[in-house]
Amino acid sequence: MKFLADEGVDTSVVIGLRSLGYDVCFVIEEERSRDDDVLLEKAKNENRILITRDKDFGELVYRLNKAHAGVILIPLEGLTTLERGEMVCKLISQYTYQLQNSFSVIQRGVIRIR
Repeated sequence: MKFLADEGVDTSVVIGLRSLGYDVCFVIEEERSRDDDVLLEKAKNENRILITRDKDFGELVYRLNKAHAGVILIPLEGLTTLERGEMVCKLISQYTYQLQNSFSVIQRGVIRIR
């Protein structure tokens, strides 16, 4: 399973997923401030699930019907970076194969997958 982590995603999430053996491309390690459309297209073209804290991707997927390989929205406000990393990695590990081509939202220990 491959992921593309948006620049707003905590480094703890990226490190945690990589330690579990996932292929994670982190926007910060490449180039910053890419347009949301460009990121979504890159993720789709590389068959990567986009991980983001940016709610604008919901609009791109649902209102504008943009194609994607999967999106995981992780708002998770009020948690420490470490808590966010642990929670996201745990849920992604549990639901890995259901995330492809889905729009998922992780909130305090639960994941909603559409």
